[in-house]
Amino acid sequence: MSRAFLFILDSFGIGGAPDAKKYGDEGANTFVHIAERMKLNIPNLASLGLGLAAEASSGKNPLAEVELKGQWGFATEISRGKDTITGHWEIAGVPVPFDWGYFPNIIPAFPKSLTDELVRQARLPGILANKHASGTEIIEELGEEHVASGKPIVYTSADSVIQIAAHEESFGLQHLYDVCKIARELTYELNIGRVIARPFIGTAAENFTRTANRKDYAVLPPSPTLLDCLTKAGRAVVSVGKIGDIFAHSGTGREIKVAGHEALMQTSLEAIETLPAGGFVMTNFVDFDTNFGHRRDAIGYGKALEHYDAMLPRVFESLQEGDLLVLTADHGNDPTWRGTDHTRECIPVLTYAKGMKPGSFGKRETFADIGQTIASHLAIPPLGAGTSWL
Repeated sequence: MSRAFLFILDSFGIGGAPDAKKYGDEGANTFVHIAERMKLNIPNLASLGLGLAAEASSGKNPLAEVELKGQWGFATEISRGKDTITGHWEIAGVPVPFDWGYFPNIIPAFPKSLTDELVRQARLPGILANKHASGTEIIEELGEEHVASGKPIVYTSADSVIQIAAHEESFGLQHLYDVCKIARELTYELNIGRVIARPFIGTAAENFTRTANRKDYAVLPPSPTLLDCLTKAGRAVVSVGKIGDIFAHSGTGREIKVAGHEALMQTSLEAIETLPAGGFVMTNFVDFDTNFGHRRDAIGYGKALEHYDAMLPRVFESLQEGDLLVLTADHGNDPTWRGTDHTRECIPVLTYAKGMKPGSFGKRETFADIGQTIASHLAIPPLGAGTSWL
């Protein structure tokens, strides 16, 4: 029986979203704009058809011609929004037809009724920030005041999210989680997608660093995802990185949380080695998004792509006959774009299997085609959305 592996290069868009103008992102292109700022050495991604997917999506291929060994295409998103949850859910066969709740880009960003109730229920001395902000910048700005006052840093972004940052030692990690759980309960009626705990350590603004103990509190998907369907079918499911949090731990099987692309890849490789027939591994490689996209660091993003590309031969070598590897993204985050938020883009869909005949499966009208194709490959009943290209 076949196995499948789905690797999400978080935020690696390839431009060309037909409705980008609606989101203020017309012209955004994460991949091409990085390649315009540095000559990328990514031969393995190129061999899977990345350059051709980018050309089909946006008319631009920044890579030299190479011998292909995979099949490629690109996908457009039918869900509303350009956030992590929306992208992942649609990939897993559950498009989001409704609008999430968002907070306005004003100060204060949150309704007073919400913050007052959070302070009351969590027994806080107050909160800091209460605005749209970059996660790293807000910690540098308010971290020292937080440590001195005991007030957590509560902020948001263009996504449907509340993020709460606190010092692991002075505030306490479990205390932070407890505050986030209260915020989660308070925001269901506002239709907020996620509440995220953002712990950090350090002694002063210049050395505050976020830790790997991030925790997301997401709403449940409105219908069964690929993960749920595989679990129901009795298949082994391994979720690496933040996948468990994104899917609210529904159908996510064995969850392994590690930080950093090296650790994420090594953990994925170990899962590949032991995964039984019919099993599925899903990994989110988040550093592209958090460390480089949001921080608008195009060169850092490009170097991270090269580092990731250099690890791919280990994945190719670990696959067995009949295994399917799919590399894709969940949204864009053009590091050359204005602001610090995600960008509405098409995503690459790159596949590899031993003995695969190279070629294109073209434009996919929804991210859900990815989940549907994996469901078909693993011989489980069809998902609720999407069309397999197999």
